[in-house]
Amino acid sequence: MSFQPSVPLSGIGGWKLLQRTEATQRAAFETSPQIARDIQYFKDNIASADTAEKLVSDPRLLKVALGAFGLEEEAFKKALIQRALEDGSTDPNSIAVKMVDPRWKRFSAGFGYGDLLGAKTGYIGFGDKIAKQYLDRQFDLAVGESDDSLRLALNFRREISRYANGAQPDGYTWFEALGDRPVRAVLEKAFGLPTEFGKLDIDRQRDEMKDRMRDMSGTSSLAGFNDPEVVEKALTRFLARTAAESGPNATTRGMAALTMLQSGGVGAGASAGLLLSNAG
Repeated sequence: MSFQPSVPLSGIGGWKLLQRTEATQRAAFETSPQIARDIQYFKDNIASADTAEKLVSDPRLLKVALGAFGLEEEAFKKALIQRALEDGSTDPNSIAVKMVDPRWKRFSAGFGYGDLLGAKTGYIGFGDKIAKQYLDRQFDLAVGESDDSLRLALNFRREISRYANGAQPDGYTWFEALGDRPVRAVLEKAFGLPTEFGKLDIDRQRDEMKDRMRDMSGTSSLAGFNDPEVVEKALTRFLARTAAESGPNATTRGMAALTMLQSGGVGAGASAGLLLSNAG
């Protein structure tokens, strides 16, 4: 059984607590038996997976490979996975490049099966690199079992630098970020965009994002996220809005008393509302 990170609070309070305890919790998580077995098997066997077919045919290797790129939910799409790997990441007509979600292209490039220099699985340090990515994302998922908004926050903090330092022109990088569903979820909430936002033309979505970015950070460029204070500002807004929309929960101050009052019958409503209003 894997170590389950402790997340007793939600929202901004939960985020601050998680940041303070993160190093200790990560260390415990990474040495939990199931995680340790998955990592060791991958390191011991990945060099032998010198073709995409061999990787896809080994469920234990594939589990770590996909998990390292946040694609663990796609594990059942074996034909698509193999084709994405074999097509490579440089040909404009390859399936990984055509996918809206940029994680597929990074996955294909990461293993290199269809690219000019071929498979990277035998490179020195390759197993360690992919294992580190897998550990990071598995910790995110474990936190998400208690609070999904904190999972998204962890992912955003790590992944946004990829777009902030993107080699592509800023307009194209915005499109990539919009295609990255976990990153996009944080940006939309942090910028206070409505649920209907995704129905707009993609160019309008990008332009609106750039305007909101400028309002928040003083620049319309994703490079603004190179500033840790801007990242934290976005996450604070994201978590605050998420908490406001979800309403009080078990970690909200006053909720223990509210639960007791609610179990007391019809007359508890007014007192419960007062408790919550005084707990904010």
